[in-house]
Amino acid sequence: MPIPPYVAHLRTMVGQDLLWLPGATAVVLRAAMDDGADEVLLVRRTDNGEWTPVTGIVDPGEDPHVTAAREALEEASVVVEVERLVWVSAGPPVVHHNGDVAQYLDHTFRCHWVSGEPRPGDDEASEARWHRLDALPSMRRHFLDRIACAVENPRDVRLGGWVDASRDVP
Repeated sequence: MPIPPYVAHLRTMVGQDLLWLPGATAVVLRAAMDDGADEVLLVRRTDNGEWTPVTGIVDPGEDPHVTAAREALEEASVVVEVERLVWVSAGPPVVHHNGDVAQYLDHTFRCHWVSGEPRPGDDEASEARWHRLDALPSMRRHFLDRIACAVENPRDVRLGGWVDASRDVP
């Protein structure tokens, strides 16, 4: 997975220690062509083989909604229109395949498909395709929650979400 140049520079100073980074998730929705069932665009990540919505790191000075649209084009070769922000949350710390540790402040956007047929657009995804909302592949709970929130399209932006079970108090 390509590391943005500014993150690579930070890594020269902090090594593999925890970095707090802004991120964006594009939950791209469309009505199915054949039976009208709603679908979501998912990519299969090359680093771990898991299905996820389109995600990415916000570049310095870039608005998160721009990141969402840019990442959809880069990772899945589709043009999207960002409808709105639906959720802001801090995710759990992640240990990447190279040992780098990061934690992301995620901005989840509800997006709709404009054009393009899904296909991997860079080396971050091995597959990109539409999945019916009623037949999603196995994926991490926080990604399922982001999809559900975007589908629900709440009036107000949802704030928070990830709960560290080790911090639960009986």
